[in-house]
Amino acid sequence: MNSIRLRLLKWLIGPILLINLAGGALTYMLAWLPAQQAFDQSLSDAAAALGARLSADGGQLRIDLPRQAEQVLRTDDADAVYFGVRDAAGHTIAGDADFPPLPGAAPQHAAGRAVPFDASQRGEAVRGVALRLSLPVASGAPVQADIGVAKTLRKRTQIRHAVVRALVLLESLFALACVGLIWFSVSNGLLPLNRLRAGLNARDGDDLEPIAATQVPYELEPVVSAFNGLLDKVGEGARARQEFLANVAHQLRTPLAGLKTQLEWLGARHAEPETAQSVKLMLSATERMIRQTNQLLALARAEPGHFEKTRLEPVALNALVEEAVQSFVDRATLKSIDLGFDLRPLTIMGDRFLLRDLIDNLIDNAIRYTPPHGTVTVACRPDGEGGWLTVEDNGPGIPPARREQVFSRYVRLDDKTTGSGLGLAIVRDIAIVHGAALTIADGAGGRGALFSVHFP
Repeated sequence: MNSIRLRLLKWLIGPILLINLAGGALTYMLAWLPAQQAFDQSLSDAAAALGARLSADGGQLRIDLPRQAEQVLRTDDADAVYFGVRDAAGHTIAGDADFPPLPGAAPQHAAGRAVPFDASQRGEAVRGVALRLSLPVASGAPVQADIGVAKTLRKRTQIRHAVVRALVLLESLFALACVGLIWFSVSNGLLPLNRLRAGLNARDGDDLEPIAATQVPYELEPVVSAFNGLLDKVGEGARARQEFLANVAHQLRTPLAGLKTQLEWLGARHAEPETAQSVKLMLSATERMIRQTNQLLALARAEPGHFEKTRLEPVALNALVEEAVQSFVDRATLKSIDLGFDLRPLTIMGDRFLLRDLIDNLIDNAIRYTPPHGTVTVACRPDGEGGWLTVEDNGPGIPPARREQVFSRYVRLDDKTTGSGLGLAIVRDIAIVHGAALTIADGAGGRGALFSVHFP
């Protein structure tokens, strides 16, 4: 996963843990070596005490070691204590006859200096020191003596384990604290990115406002600047598209309306059946072309990705509905449909032209599918901070399983009525860009359909 968080954590936590491990090893050495030296020094002191009791009379080694002194030497609450005093020939003068060989007797060890060594005594590992002494004699060469004192490793092992346990606990707590601090620091450092992402995710698809560069850290300014440049290009494209659609609407509607007028004039002046039928067909085709052109232009204007919220303004919805209903009175009369309205004062924030397209398509859809002698009722009413627009008919209705499907483009419920299947898709897109909720329910008495649009 190409993640900045994981990359930072990897390059911070890994080295910190390695440094922590090296620091733990160094701390162990600093804690154990002085303890080891202290133990060795106590053995050296015991060897020196034994050496102080040695004497050479007539070239023979003698030691003045009372039983009580030997008991004191061997007394230890945890370890077994062993010692041995030997002459230059290796004969034991005092102590344990099975005491291990003394490395202190080697030539490389200076006389009078205790040398530590490791050995085994009676099946158990021991740590000892060897001390070589040269005892002066009144006449003749000095007499050499080797002294060894050793202890088992029980106490040393206990202390070593205690040091290791303490270090493992402390180093674990330190490592956890470091990991937690690094995690918190990285997360806190990435908060501007999270805020930027949350701000972008919270935007609507049509929100092309630039990101304020003052709210982002220095490192993100180039990214934000490039993103704002992209938003400017998208906004310019959307504005150019809207201008193009406005020009297309003007260029197409005017000649189509003129063509329709000419066909109506021509049909009124030709009584021949064949000519009248041809003119009727051309007039019908022209009306379909006009309607589909208007629907395609309305659909393009209402696409959520190209709508600018700056176009929203206060609109008196009741007046707009009253104006729209008047243009459908003749069509309703031709089908003997009772077209009524119940309008209460309601002002919402919206785009006047798109709202007119929404109302026209809902009423057109109701009249188109309502059978002759039916009823269509258009109503609007305020509701708290928003309001409702409803269009109800007593036609065949829409099955619940297909109510979501009818908002898709080019979907029609039957082939008996003319249409392109774009009307309700336009209604859905216009509702989306206005933040309105669009629902379909059964009409009064379970007959027909009730389209409801709730504006915020």
